[in-house]
Amino acid sequence: MSDIDALAGVIKGQILPLQRDVEAISIPFGKTETLAEDSEVTVMQAKGSTVSVGLEGRMYLIEGSELDALGLEPLPRPTLPEDASEEEIEAFVWDQLRTCFDPEIPVNIVELGLVYGCRIERLITGERLVTIRMTLTAPGCGMGDVIAADARNKILGAPQISKVHTEIVFDPPWSREMMSDEAKLELGMF
Repeated sequence: MSDIDALAGVIKGQILPLQRDVEAISIPFGKTETLAEDSEVTVMQAKGSTVSVGLEGRMYLIEGSELDALGLEPLPRPTLPEDASEEEIEAFVWDQLRTCFDPEIPVNIVELGLVYGCRIERLITGERLVTIRMTLTAPGCGMGDVIAADARNKILGAPQISKVHTEIVFDPPWSREMMSDEAKLELGMF
């Protein structure tokens, strides 16, 4: 089942009772918290492979692999075969970044132009370290920790990747010109 199929039935504003305790990323802090079974959450956005929900005046991000907590079919954790090539590993990282969304904007961070680069290094131990160089739409944007935590969780699904480091930079500063044409169209900025 694709991400789009799994999230197609999730409607903004829908209220869902949690079927079990679930780990969620708090917005805007990026820290993992446990949301209790039977809590009623309100769907704020369902994009990529995550669902943003509201609970008691706060927002949280629930991973696709945890969707059963919302009574939905969970998405399998993204992974790669053990013998994946370096090119396949890099493509995997970019594919996972395309499933990361600012919880308030319906366009992924790659199409928004927030990802400036990605470097994959093999450490002396044989482990791979992924370093993502990215920015935010504004220096005061509070979503950086959430987006970074979401990217880390998704990229660490591959057994070949041991560590993910996200570096938030503001040089060059982000501008609307960095967005893809698809992103501009989605946001009505043409």
